[in-house]
Amino acid sequence: MSDAKAIADRLTKVRRLNALLTPSKDLRKSLTAQAAAARPTGVLYGMPVAVKDNICTLEFTTSCGSRILEGYRSPYEATAVAKLKAAGALIAGKTNCDEFAMGSSTEHSAYGRVIHPLDKARVPGGSSGGSAALVGSGAIPAALGSETGGSVRQPASFCGVVGIKPTYGRVSRYGLVAFGSSLDQIGVFGRSVHDAARVLSVISGRDPRDSTCEDRDPLRLPTVPESLQGFVIGLPREYFPPELDPGVRRACERAVRFLKEQGAAIREVSLPHTAYAVPTYYVLAPAEASSNLARYDGVRYGPRFNGAADLRSLYRSTRGQGFGPEVRRRILVGTYVLSAGYYDAYYRRAQQMRALIAQDFRNVFDRGVDLLFTPTTPTPAFKAGEKLGDPIAMYLSDIFTVTANLAGLPAMTLPIGRVKGLPIGGQLIGQAFLEDEMIEAAYALERVVPATDEA
Repeated sequence: MSDAKAIADRLTKVRRLNALLTPSKDLRKSLTAQAAAARPTGVLYGMPVAVKDNICTLEFTTSCGSRILEGYRSPYEATAVAKLKAAGALIAGKTNCDEFAMGSSTEHSAYGRVIHPLDKARVPGGSSGGSAALVGSGAIPAALGSETGGSVRQPASFCGVVGIKPTYGRVSRYGLVAFGSSLDQIGVFGRSVHDAARVLSVISGRDPRDSTCEDRDPLRLPTVPESLQGFVIGLPREYFPPELDPGVRRACERAVRFLKEQGAAIREVSLPHTAYAVPTYYVLAPAEASSNLARYDGVRYGPRFNGAADLRSLYRSTRGQGFGPEVRRRILVGTYVLSAGYYDAYYRRAQQMRALIAQDFRNVFDRGVDLLFTPTTPTPAFKAGEKLGDPIAMYLSDIFTVTANLAGLPAMTLPIGRVKGLPIGGQLIGQAFLEDEMIEAAYALERVVPATDEA
């Protein structure tokens, strides 16, 4: 009981971040009930884990950061949440996020923006910014987020924590509210590589309720390696352009130097279709979103606003008042690229480019490279409002992360330094279902890289 009270008190102290959507009263009541019911033998016994608000839970509402689902309480819970509970973890509330996970700054939440834990003038990244900010503030050791194009790794990098996106199909999507079904995944934030990896190992594994979940055993945690002898780590030249922020470049160069000192062989490689990743993603993801969000119509889901004279006006009022501007923008783009006369010109070509991007990774891994190392983001955390008026500039903050989603590969970020006090993340991209190798390299890098030093 006292542990539950302490967790609730810590989370209440960081309310200024606007990272947690759960009211304090409900939070304390839920944590106390969970603590009383938890099994002491669970591998995560007593560990508080926050959950992004687009992942269904029984205890708390699931709004997806949107007015259209305000007050919605799911009749079932996500498989990932059920596995956390079975392992003894305490669900420490629901975290603020960009509406329906559409955004890169958590400024598109209907419930206000999330504050960066180190600098109130900056954003924590997105769309899982609430989860990243809570872990970055030290209030909790781990949290769940979701990824469609980098929404775990980018905010983890901005907030100076570890973020892991598993292979597509490693973790069940059952209970994750759909944005882009061929891209969506549940990922993990942690204060350390071990915290994040431990939670990932618990939530991974087969699930008969999700047809996209692979029939594989849960991830086994690797041991901390003595060295990286035998590892070949590739540096994709496309991820280190001349315009890369100088501080990010210095942090990455220092991390590569440490990887060499740990015994890894470093090899420059090329992923030639990287330049097309962002436009490819912003054709495919909105197309899938326009289909997935069609159910929010005021009939099946969503509120019914007064004044609707017929079905068409009902749809118009529900979506017009329920969805925010970024969600409406992506629905319009997605509907356009799927419409008659434009499907072949946009959607089909984007699918073809997605296949080429995935082939780039296969070509590199087939030539003896075990892992890739890249920057996670092109810059440190940017200022609030800086990119709201320019959606393209906002989208480009995911330029180094969307490729792993398009290819369905595991990827993770960990802190590798700071620039003017702001965290910098380094990204590891692995081969499909070889998260253990990626985590091994992260263990080694975490052990030797001074993550809080100025790069």
